[in-house]
Amino acid sequence: MKAEHTMNAERPVIYVKSKEEIISKTLHYIMKFVSVMGMIALVLVFAMPFVWMLSTSLKTLPETMIFPPNWIPKHIMWSNYSKAWGSGPFLHYISNSIIISLGILALQMLTIIPAAYAFARYTFKGSGILFGMVMVTLMIPSQLIFLPVYLQLSAWKLLNTHLALILPFASSAFGIFLLRQSFKQVQEELIEAARLDSAKEWQIIIKLMVPMAKPVLATFALFSFIAHWNDYFWPLVMTTDDVARTLPLGIAKIREEEGVANWNVLMAGNMMLVTPILIAFFFAQRHIIRAFVYTGVK
Repeated sequence: MKAEHTMNAERPVIYVKSKEEIISKTLHYIMKFVSVMGMIALVLVFAMPFVWMLSTSLKTLPETMIFPPNWIPKHIMWSNYSKAWGSGPFLHYISNSIIISLGILALQMLTIIPAAYAFARYTFKGSGILFGMVMVTLMIPSQLIFLPVYLQLSAWKLLNTHLALILPFASSAFGIFLLRQSFKQVQEELIEAARLDSAKEWQIIIKLMVPMAKPVLATFALFSFIAHWNDYFWPLVMTTDDVARTLPLGIAKIREEEGVANWNVLMAGNMMLVTPILIAFFFAQRHIIRAFVYTGVK
């Protein structure tokens, strides 16, 4: 009897999955597969224009006219980039774009951070109305207000200067809104502890609020940089020659000199326009993910 008991005790237990568990696990793998395929399809949709632009920039002119298009050029033409570069003072355009984009970003940081802190942490008479007015400006396109701004800058004799392209964008309603939502999530106990340590308001902003909102600030900085780096309308209106003109206007000049049909040279110029944005996005993507996944907008 003892031997039988021992043999029964050592006999392995075989677990048989139920039908419901098999179906649940199968559905889980199917949903995971569909999710991965959906993400791949989404990446392809967004990547295709860039791939097409890069491919076209390396083709000969006859290859750009072939339909359906060849994605891989038969003869790689690096000379398209030299032609695009030689169509105008591109180094001057690039330096103007850098000065204007970074100048706008610096002024925006100086204005949106204290404004967002005030709206997030202080309740004063008319604060709701003021914040509503800030939000209303999001619905007003710059094309609608450029005339009075143009007349004012003309009266100040600032047309065709860097300041004419920087001052109208010295603040951002979107930046105030985004940063306000981030500042509201900081616990009040942390701010009170800083005040008990005799920290002044500007010290609380710089040493406490800004470091905690770093992902949101990096996200806004990227959005602002992209918007003003690619801006075509405002530099076109506010400048009359190449003194303060930016890279998008320089790319448009290729069409005038090379002709509309020379898509290979035009796409080479567009690649030079897009490359700094892709580099900036590559370095800021970690902060963007943290801003939207961990911090969130409530």
